[in-house]
Amino acid sequence: MLDIKIINGTIVDGSGQPRRQGDIGIRNGRIVAVGAIDEKARQTIDAAGQVVCPGFIDVHTHYDAQVFWDPTLSPSCYHGVTTIFGGFCGFSIAPLTPASGKYLMPMLARVEGMPLESLAEGVPWDWTSFGSYLDRLEGRLAINAGFLAGHSAIRRAVMNERAVGERATEQDLDAMRQLLRESIEQGALGFSTTVSTTHNDADGNPVPSRHASREEILALARVCRDYEGTAVEMVPGSDFNPDVVDLLAQLSLAAGRPVNWNPLAINSASERDREYAQRQLAASEYGRDKGARVVPLTVPQTMTIRINFLSGMVFDAVPGWAALFRMPVAERCAKLRDAAFRKQLDDSAKNSSWSGFAQWRNMFIAQTFSEATRAYEGKTVGEAAAMMGREAFDAMLDIALADDLKTAFMPFTGGDDRESYAIRAEFWRDERTVIGGSDAGAHLDMIDTFAFSTKVLGRGVRDFGVIELEEAVRQLSQQPAQLMGLRERGELREGWYADIVIFDPATVACGPAYTRFDLPAGAGRLYADAIGISHVLVNGEIIIRHGDYTGAAAGTVLRSGRDTRTVAIPGAA
Repeated sequence: MLDIKIINGTIVDGSGQPRRQGDIGIRNGRIVAVGAIDEKARQTIDAAGQVVCPGFIDVHTHYDAQVFWDPTLSPSCYHGVTTIFGGFCGFSIAPLTPASGKYLMPMLARVEGMPLESLAEGVPWDWTSFGSYLDRLEGRLAINAGFLAGHSAIRRAVMNERAVGERATEQDLDAMRQLLRESIEQGALGFSTTVSTTHNDADGNPVPSRHASREEILALARVCRDYEGTAVEMVPGSDFNPDVVDLLAQLSLAAGRPVNWNPLAINSASERDREYAQRQLAASEYGRDKGARVVPLTVPQTMTIRINFLSGMVFDAVPGWAALFRMPVAERCAKLRDAAFRKQLDDSAKNSSWSGFAQWRNMFIAQTFSEATRAYEGKTVGEAAAMMGREAFDAMLDIALADDLKTAFMPFTGGDDRESYAIRAEFWRDERTVIGGSDAGAHLDMIDTFAFSTKVLGRGVRDFGVIELEEAVRQLSQQPAQLMGLRERGELREGWYADIVIFDPATVACGPAYTRFDLPAGAGRLYADAIGISHVLVNGEIIIRHGDYTGAAAGTVLRSGRDTRTVAIPGAA
């Protein structure tokens, strides 16, 4: 007898092949039959009028801390995600020492936008090795999860305070390589790092990996070559200069693995956006010519972000602005009241490559935090400036100061139209890219890209028709599974794991973003509900039934080699 039978559904199996009507039979966590099935089952799900497809795979998340207070890894599971990967950008939280934990917690609060009070209350911070971190997660998670070992965590564990500001000695490098080996042997899925200028720690200094030499980065990547089923990732930042492009290729060659990076984002149909994306894609061609494989993760929707002068994320990357966010908040506020300093900031932004960002009038005031500023919420800075009788930049800073710097501003992006989605779809289908880069679990007051799957299905497939359903499902399941070397996941095939999503193609969508105060210590986060996804199965168990979590802890903690295979590159020796 089958455990579960899904009947009357439209099967889209993830391979890109045409949809077909049929049933799915599940036993012991795996798919045992696809097609017409007569065998009886303990449970039957009638999927009439709905699509049955493989679970979606999120290649780039920061759920490393959230796993401790939210085993569902919401909202991802509600949007049909059945497997996530974490530990990216060098920001894993294992391996760990007592001293490094005290550094990593505020670093994550700053660089990845996780509330410090939630990290302090919701995470135990009492493991040491990578294996002991993974062991803490066994049997707890609703969905599958695997994690890379992060460069900053490794560097801080080995070099302590010297990790920020100093180059590694040969002894340091030997110890880091050994710690990475041990982490991979205990289940880490590979190695991640960042050289992005937007990645700064709680003190406003570059995170540990940004103090590493090129030789250190490549030496650590080479460790992955010795282990089955490993991957490498790097965040290059927005400046695709020749050195960064070459480093991506050399990282892939050193590890003998594809290197993925993010984000390749198409915010609008503008020629400028297209040209920049093509310049980023040129890194893949450069890598291919050298025998490497360089894979950008392309974000499938407009990247609307909320930024503020309290955390400083994004603002601190504007030339000449970084020092402001190293100041204590009281001192920062005093400087922001100074007219000469304001002019200095404005001039620095407008006379740099960030001049497009510095169109202050177009900034949208997404959320305010005081009675004095409530009238400006939902307006542009330009509109607020007119109400105040002020210049746009002065009005923006006045509002931020009145809100104790917490005001959420949204740079103008646009791009929620058919033309922009059609251009994005060209990049989705490009063999050099993989849909991803959601950053789910991070920037909790800033972005809603965690809903990438329902955006592709709702906007890309149904509303704008820029990609066929079969190809969209393949891009959300088979393609990321192949990039990360997942064993027996990413397609609906007999013998493979029963990670399955059932959704209504006529209604599937992402609901509006809103702030939800459900984090430890009562902190808030941006959230968006999934629409039209009725059931989600992980390893043959129903975790979402009619949109509600069942309580099943069905997820597997993925470990390198056991759950992943090596993905070769052309230049692998």
